[in-house]
Amino acid sequence: MTPIRLCLTCLFLPVFLMAAACGTTPAPGAGNPETDPLLSRIRLPEGFRIAVYAQGVQNARAMAMGPGGTLFVGSRRAGNVYAVRDRDGDFAADEVIVLDRGLRMPSGVAFRDGALYVAEVSRVLRYDDIENRLEDPPEPVVVNGGFPSDRHHGWKFIRFGPDGKLYVPVGAPCNVCERSDPRYATIMRMNPDGSDLEVYVSGVRNTVGFDWHPATGELWFTDNGRDLMGNEIPADELNRVTESGQHFGFPYHHGIGVPDPEFGGKRPLDSMVAPAQELGPHVAAVGMRFYTGGMFPSEYRHQVFIAEHGSWNRDSKIGYRITLVRLDGNEAVGYEDFAAGWLEDEEVYGRPADVEVMPDGSLLVSDDYAGMIYRITHDN
Repeated sequence: MTPIRLCLTCLFLPVFLMAAACGTTPAPGAGNPETDPLLSRIRLPEGFRIAVYAQGVQNARAMAMGPGGTLFVGSRRAGNVYAVRDRDGDFAADEVIVLDRGLRMPSGVAFRDGALYVAEVSRVLRYDDIENRLEDPPEPVVVNGGFPSDRHHGWKFIRFGPDGKLYVPVGAPCNVCERSDPRYATIMRMNPDGSDLEVYVSGVRNTVGFDWHPATGELWFTDNGRDLMGNEIPADELNRVTESGQHFGFPYHHGIGVPDPEFGGKRPLDSMVAPAQELGPHVAAVGMRFYTGGMFPSEYRHQVFIAEHGSWNRDSKIGYRITLVRLDGNEAVGYEDFAAGWLEDEEVYGRPADVEVMPDGSLLVSDDYAGMIYRITHDN
């Protein structure tokens, strides 16, 4: 396999030269946070700063950091998998490599034992010894090729859990429906070699982000609410799993106290788990992480950051931001903006897709609209 190197010098060219140099359409903004037309819009709490970590990462979605410092990034529409390198350690990428291309919605990426795992719609691939082979990526091994092939909610976010298993969601192949195949609307898990695939939890319409609480080891996940019930309902959700086999409501019940018009009476309410936190209606909550770094103030420790990709089905747009869910132990006690400004007066400047805590404690944000990855720091 021959990797494609994106034009390295174009990462730091002025925006008006970047398109000519690289043959691509540049995203607005790529420079000084004080003056840049994109970054200067972003509103953060006092003491926080945002800068561009990488650009030219077309349709950047889920992220995973390798132990050698390589940031791996999936995509959805672009069909690419990227390796992003900061070789000189200045916290700005100087190399973006397209490791593979022409894949079917390879949104999800995860890293384990030297290998990069990539989730397409119907299969999970593995690229062995990848950090040592960025110049000559190996042909992928098919870990498991038996997932449903539906494109509707077929893109996947994947991560390895504390139990060593790879967690792989299968979204509902519809806006709202029942299916006899028990794999739909679930989070599944399997061994790293693809064996022992099983349903972990069900009633999950479409999760594109999850993480495990650093203290309790419990899985928390975002879930996108159904469409076509109006501007204000149902809410997107942040959910907490306390045991395997739980059902989180879809398609029978949405958010807290919202039965589905068609399926609402078909399952007892007490057999389903309510969200830990309702999020905004149609915000498209996707990537999420618990903050485990040491750079941010202590009040952010073990709190939840969520990338809200933004609504497409609402009279007035909502989302397009990073939000913070504050926890007190295992209970969600607050929901607020953390980074906002990618949406102004109904104009969209970016769509956050995932968040990733870096080893130094800074927070990366991928933006599949602008083709960028940002880095948020705190002046500690």
